[in-house]
Amino acid sequence: MTEARLPGTLETAWLVARKDMAIEFRTRTAFLSALVFSVLALCIFYFTWDESIVTAADRAPGVLWVVLAFSSLLGLQRSFGVEEQDRGIDALLVSPISRESIYLGKAIGNLIFLAAIQVVVIPALALFYNLRLGQPMAIVSGIVLLAVIGIVAVGTLFSAMAVNTRMAELLLPLLSLPFFVPILMDAAQATTRVLAGRPVSESWPWLKLLIAFDLVFVVACTLAFPFTLEE
Repeated sequence: MTEARLPGTLETAWLVARKDMAIEFRTRTAFLSALVFSVLALCIFYFTWDESIVTAADRAPGVLWVVLAFSSLLGLQRSFGVEEQDRGIDALLVSPISRESIYLGKAIGNLIFLAAIQVVVIPALALFYNLRLGQPMAIVSGIVLLAVIGIVAVGTLFSAMAVNTRMAELLLPLLSLPFFVPILMDAAQATTRVLAGRPVSESWPWLKLLIAFDLVFVVACTLAFPFTLEE
């Protein structure tokens, strides 16, 4: 009799991600909250500045990354929060899967969650701020995806650390935002140049830094996650 083959790390990570997406699809509370916040923030920022002083196109890059940073925190907060009510995390820990699979599954779920929000936010940004569609917005979408990968890598780790604390809603931003800074800085610099109509080559140094941060954060957070659960 052949022994049943245990699924690999990526297979089990995808199962964890599917579980999280199924839970969110049934409730949709976190997704709708983050989406409404993002669109409302775009509107508020649009009417905040005087058009004769700062044009909408000049404001758009900064607005995009402020909205993305804070909407990300809304999504990341629910990452391990959904496990708390019925102590689902205990079932994950006793299941025959690696701790790295749990982290990667949570990160994949968060990545899909935030990417779905940006599918609405980026067209809304182009509409409100009168940005030219086509290649520039396609490049901006790629920059957003790179930034979201880094944000998810860091945020998923700190969400696991903060979920069992008494002030998780406050601790997660305090832990995450300092690590978001290099990601958002590089992404904002690249986005500003793209939306200004400059050649993509001018944005490439910032994109290389962004890719480097993504690689470092993904590897480091994946290795650190098992120790977080032990604590």
